[in-house]
Amino acid sequence: MARPVIISCAVTGSGNTTQISPFVPVTPKQIADDAIAAHAAGAAVVHIHVRNPETGAPSREGALYREVVERIRAAAPRVILNLTTGIGARFSPDEADPNRNSLNGMSSPEERISHVLELRPEICSLDVATMNFGVHAFINTPDHIARIASAVRSAGVKPELEVFDLGHVALARHLISKGLFDDPPYFQLCLGVPWGAPATPEVMQAMKAMLPGHANWSAFGVGAQHFPCVAMAVVSGGHVRVGLEDNLYMAKGVLAEGNAHMVARAARIVREIGSEVATPDEARTVLGLSGR
Repeated sequence: MARPVIISCAVTGSGNTTQISPFVPVTPKQIADDAIAAHAAGAAVVHIHVRNPETGAPSREGALYREVVERIRAAAPRVILNLTTGIGARFSPDEADPNRNSLNGMSSPEERISHVLELRPEICSLDVATMNFGVHAFINTPDHIARIASAVRSAGVKPELEVFDLGHVALARHLISKGLFDDPPYFQLCLGVPWGAPATPEVMQAMKAMLPGHANWSAFGVGAQHFPCVAMAVVSGGHVRVGLEDNLYMAKGVLAEGNAHMVARAARIVREIGSEVATPDEARTVLGLSGR
């Protein structure tokens, strides 16, 4: 029997991508509609950020999350929701006073998960990462990670452990040894993000080798390595993530006209390699989710 491979779709993200592609969804209706279309194309999991509907800027506004979640649950009740907790960890030292953040970018762990505790998705992202992230620092201290982990566990939400480098895997293993996460843990290998681990076969294998033996894992590559990472993850025994958060193009110079096109290509790759695309219920079994 072919192995079921979970396809996650990262629908919109929080990057300045709306200035590049008109197909990045911005409003709650656009985000929900794209998530529903991605699910119809084969995504068992949809990973949700929200944006200011007027500006396209990243947002943590609870009402926006609520509308997106309600729309998805009404139209696609079996799809697995994965809400981000990543907004609120950006730091860039002020020129005059480097102790001050020049960005409006830092929030408490409790603020970062308020929408998760209200809406109770089955999964939420949890960045196990402090790193240079493009032009700013991305800060997630062990204490903040632990506070988020404890709160979402109490709410019955499984954290997807986002790791961008080998040291992040080591920290996640340490936190697992402290009993912060229910078994089996679920890792997302985030490759090709400046300035994290490169999206190469060697790096993916090195990160996979560091994972606990009982862990589930998925991977994605940003930009040109988006679809090659799908193939690399499948042949290596992992699951996959695609979507407009991570890549805007189907081919060089050819914009993806929505997330469903990316999911459909990932599904073809999964099947051509000899695996099957997991249904949401198969994904729940693999990941150890209780369902809703």
